Amino acid sequence: MRGFIIKEFYHIFRDVRTMIILFGMPVVQILLFGFALTNEIKNARIGVLDHSKDVVTQGIISRITASDYFLLEENLVHESEIEENFRRGKVKQVIVFEENFAEKLMRDQKAAIHIIGDASDPNTASLLANYTEAIIRDYQAEMTGIQAGQQPGIIPEPQLLYNPELKGVFMFVPGIITVLLMLVCAMMTSISIAREKELGTMEVLLVSPLKPIQIIAGKVVPYVLLSLINAATIVALGYFVFGVPVRGSLLLLMLEALLFILMALSLGILISTISKNQQIALMISLAGLMMPAILLSGFIFPVENMPKLLQWLSNIIPARWFIVIIKNIMLKGSGLQYIWKETLIIITMLVILIGLSVKNFKVRLE
Repeated sequence: MRGFIIKEFYHIFRDVRTMIILFGMPVVQILLFGFALTNEIKNARIGVLDHSKDVVTQGIISRITASDYFLLEENLVHESEIEENFRRGKVKQVIVFEENFAEKLMRDQKAAIHIIGDASDPNTASLLANYTEAIIRDYQAEMTGIQAGQQPGIIPEPQLLYNPELKGVFMFVPGIITVLLMLVCAMMTSISIAREKELGTMEVLLVSPLKPIQIIAGKVVPYVLLSLINAATIVALGYFVFGVPVRGSLLLLMLEALLFILMALSLGILISTISKNQQIALMISLAGLMMPAILLSGFIFPVENMPKLLQWLSNIIPARWFIVIIKNIMLKGSGLQYIWKETLIIITMLVILIGLSVKNFKVRLE
């Protein structure tokens, strides 16, 4: 028994994959969950539209931007810029000061501040509005020496765009579409070529007149059609069951979904070309795609809250860019002019992944 146990230890220590699963994955998971899973808001990008530009408004702006919660991204000059900045995803919140703010505050003992939030992410919008109101109340208490609420004064007026009722399903449906398409497409294709190797049918493909790109295309096409049906089903369920709107072009939405599906399938094919068997392909797909797609894509936790290293890593997570695209189309009604950068990033990833898949496709069995 003692010798058998020692032998088993030797087997474990010699198997690099087992060592990674035993010791590597727990470390990666605790680091990701520790840094990414937080309800705090840090460095949220905001815009300011100050019609008054007096001492009081400048003092409030300074107090807000001095906190760790906010980062001033845009100084707006007209109301029309508010919607533009939200659609482009440049800011999470816009603070609007009315004209003659300080004068109204002195004369009428009250003046309004409009706090406009992007509620396509309802949790973040609600937290940011609460933070802003708290900072304004503290500033007013220091300025007057009287606790806010005991007399009329600065009146914060929150306004939430795209999801005024703060329904969580407005955030989860686009995220679920992204994660499911990413995982299902990648997993299904990752085991396809690996299965051919295990079953011994790869020889038939290799001796056929088909080129590697044709074999890969033949593997991908069926999953493209099935995944499109899957995407349409999820969108329909979100619309008819949960009331999640599709304010933009449905055609553009499906075209973007097709692009993302092709990219995810190409990623799965790449995994299958470098995997010796289905088990390894499935493990890479689950461990390498599931956690990053959920934690680093901005699906649940804002990317801005993460450390700089994780923010950098999130740039190579395809799900991050598709979530931006699908939220803009479904919730904000944006057109291609607002999401062309994210679309271009996914196209670039698609081209790179197809190239790597063809390059790694071996025309001879080992």
